[in-house]
Amino acid sequence: MTGGPVRVGVVGTGALGYHHVRLLRRLPGAELVGIYDINPARAAQVAGELETVAYPSLDALLDRVAAVTVAVPTPAHTSVGLAVLERGRGLLMEKPLADSVAGAEQLVQRAAAAQAVLQVGHVERFNRAVRAAAPYLEEPRFLQTERLAPFQPRGTDVAVILDLMIHDLDLVLELVRSDVTDVRATGVAILTPHVDIANARVEFSNGAVANVTASRVSRERTRKLRIFQHTGYFSLDLAQGRGDFYRLKPGWQSLGATTLEAIVEHVPLQASEAEPLRLELESFVRAVRGEGEVVVSGAAGAQALALAFRVADAVQASPLAAARP
Repeated sequence: MTGGPVRVGVVGTGALGYHHVRLLRRLPGAELVGIYDINPARAAQVAGELETVAYPSLDALLDRVAAVTVAVPTPAHTSVGLAVLERGRGLLMEKPLADSVAGAEQLVQRAAAAQAVLQVGHVERFNRAVRAAAPYLEEPRFLQTERLAPFQPRGTDVAVILDLMIHDLDLVLELVRSDVTDVRATGVAILTPHVDIANARVEFSNGAVANVTASRVSRERTRKLRIFQHTGYFSLDLAQGRGDFYRLKPGWQSLGATTLEAIVEHVPLQASEAEPLRLELESFVRAVRGEGEVVVSGAAGAQALALAFRVADAVQASPLAAARP
């Protein structure tokens, strides 16, 4: 697709969908046509605040757009996504791609059959710290992530693994780019019927290992990623969008150094400041226009989801789960 602005709509106008609308209404290359929400009162409220049109049905919105972003509750992802793709519309589906691997595979297959763009909203791919680290990454061998958040009701319709950890599972898969060979995990439900805090150890066929922790019952909010590779160590603060790379100085063996500081160079990591969600939406619009590749493909979203379910299965098989009354 080329030519004028991409006519785009937003399906689902909750906490996250609201920001989709906010950004799309002024996004270069896009024309926000309107929104749809299953709750007419919420749709009318958002339409009034952000000066757009609330459509009475999903079909009515799809009649007037070339693409939509979807931010509905996870259990509705498959049904809404299939309805969009059946019409051949471009689709940006918020993470996780679906609430089951079978549903994710259906979406990927339907997008391919319709030759429609399918992108998944793993927004951390656009994080400033991740973008800054990218030029220095060389075959990461050990990765450690922490994603901790205070409790809030939104997102608790699924386990923390699908709600929060999946962000880091997607990042790890993208950074390592190797087959997963083993997953061990433990977790516990505290405030909801689902697992609220979990830790997973993921091993890859190339020898890399990732230790991933996620919690939605913590007192403070933390999003950190540490990466170790043969040339050095990254410490990334995803919440602040900044990081550091500590790498070995060239010819360090001949320096005769006696301290670590003498052989290691500190590289502050910097990238242009931009709202990650805006970058994600810009990339989606470019892909719909045929001017760029999809950053997080449906296949990548399905892969992250499949790994998340492997983690969930490992939690259920863990000794901690077996010991519960």
